[in-house]
Amino acid sequence: MGFTKNTSRLDRALAKLCAALRAKGHNETVVKKVSESALSFAAYGFPESHALSFALLAYASTYLKVHRPAEFTASLLNNQPMGFYSPATILQDARRHGLKAKPVCVAASDWNCTVEADDTIRIGLRYVKGLHEAATQEMLAARNERPFASMDDFLRRTNFNPAGRRALAAVGALNVFATHRRAALWQVEAAWSEDESLFRRFAEEERVECALVAQRGASSATPPTIDAPLVPMTVMERFRADFAGLELTVGVHPMALVRGQLPDVWRASDLPLGRDGERVTIAGSVICRQRPGTAKGFVFVSLEDETGVANAIVVPKLFEAQRMLITQEPALKILGKLQNLHGVIHVKAEKIEALTETALPAQASHDFR
Repeated sequence: MGFTKNTSRLDRALAKLCAALRAKGHNETVVKKVSESALSFAAYGFPESHALSFALLAYASTYLKVHRPAEFTASLLNNQPMGFYSPATILQDARRHGLKAKPVCVAASDWNCTVEADDTIRIGLRYVKGLHEAATQEMLAARNERPFASMDDFLRRTNFNPAGRRALAAVGALNVFATHRRAALWQVEAAWSEDESLFRRFAEEERVECALVAQRGASSATPPTIDAPLVPMTVMERFRADFAGLELTVGVHPMALVRGQLPDVWRASDLPLGRDGERVTIAGSVICRQRPGTAKGFVFVSLEDETGVANAIVVPKLFEAQRMLITQEPALKILGKLQNLHGVIHVKAEKIEALTETALPAQASHDFR
């Protein structure tokens, strides 16, 4: 397939393939799609001695992704780092294909990501940055003995250090005991900092409220929760906290929230509708920067939005002129000409700028490897 100087053998092989597909009862849409995919690959593919092994892995992975999406995605997330795409990108792709992901939670999550239903996974505590596995396993053992009844019960029966407690609260893992993330942050600090003037009033109010409840004869009732004097995080603040503390989010891609601010930007999923040579603008989180040694200085940049991934080609002169911008900014906006060769779509960059007005959270990127 990689021998393009003379395509006669390829043409014969594709004709044979199309005939076999029709004989098996596949319709012309399928036949055309398979044939065009093979033809487009032939334009840049090359033979590998281990191609058969790759083909088997690709087939098995594709089968699992289609028929067992929850198990497939959870397994990928539990074995990072391992591949080209970050956990955030793997999870967003799975969500676009119908998988549901539940957030990390001290009352429901295990250390690893787990399958809760055929179409649902739960993010594991392993993704909380700064959390030690030994302390987490102790917490899970305590939870198996008896579920945690309150924040106070959780703090008394676990051995997380201050950094671990803050990390759990910041990513929403303690929301089962609090009204919102900042309330949880306040509670874990107040529980261990009663001598600090900042928390003294909070602790005193809690003691008074508990005493009043006891006087009313409701000592067996659930301990009252005193609201923290902090406003909840905004949606974008929660996204930033997710990426800072987990390097992923179970919510929609942040680009979905700022789409209204970018009326001139094409969604990745809409690029196949564009005309070859048409000028388009793409934007999103940078998830990949590549500069292959065989590409003569050309750089390939992948931008992820809420619908998928858009790929851009940066010529050497433009890359050298904007090297710092391209390599350091976590989100970019790129204007250029659309190139569509047999379904392989790129945007040849003409103008690149940082996507700063949206304050997108920084996302992990696979760079120059």
